[in-house]
Amino acid sequence: MPVDQTAILAEVAEMLYAIRDHAGVDDEITMASTFQDDLGMESIDVVSLAGRLQARFGDTVNFAQFIAGLDLDEARHLRVGQLVEHIAASMDGADAGPGRVGTPA
Repeated sequence: MPVDQTAILAEVAEMLYAIRDHAGVDDEITMASTFQDDLGMESIDVVSLAGRLQARFGDTVNFAQFIAGLDLDEARHLRVGQLVEHIAASMDGADAGPGRVGTPA
């Protein structure tokens, strides 16, 4: 069964709201939201997001590898939806054990 991207988006948005709270990100975070232009993410925010993703998804989602695969222009215009799709693909490739997004533990 495919991973629920809506559930992943909700979790990622919650992480991003927590990280960017000090910057007053009040708008809805959607699949089309960009990390730099819409959310004003800086490098320290990306490090914080990587830590939260690691804590939530463990080794299943390798954020550093995902970012390393982007060229500079792609990284500048990275959308939340691209990260959500990466997480979903990573989770789909993992065993269907407890802790999968969109499935009960």
